[in-house]
Amino acid sequence: MFTFLVACNGSKEEMDVQQLNQDFISAWNSKDSEKVVSMLGEDVQFLQGEMHLRGKSDVSNRWVRETINTINNLRLSNVSSAVDENLAYGAGTFTVDVLPAGPQEPHGTGEGNYIMLWKKGEDGEWKLNYAQLEDLPVQARNF
Repeated sequence: MFTFLVACNGSKEEMDVQQLNQDFISAWNSKDSEKVVSMLGEDVQFLQGEMHLRGKSDVSNRWVRETINTINNLRLSNVSSAVDENLAYGAGTFTVDVLPAGPQEPHGTGEGNYIMLWKKGEDGEWKLNYAQLEDLPVQARNF
């Protein structure tokens, strides 16, 4: 769900954060739920409004698989990011095209704030460990 627009000072760490998020966004926008799920850590947490999901199975089923086909063109605009040898995060705003729930329903645009925290495992693989979305009400869009 996430294209980072990070001002890059050329450090490898910032490029890694950008690449992690770009890979995630590419998988999400291409509707590759299995790829997205493979990027989740076993102890991942997802928060959105009143919803708090814990663990890879819960996040995979109730966020990824239930949501991935309801939106298009997820984009992130990074405001803040940092990385060390074991953690990387990005935070900022997101926008997304919301697909209609039925044939007579309008398309919509969603936007809000996000934070994504990546954790490096003992095997050296980076996994999404925490994602939080705080969104505004979806705005109907006429074509």
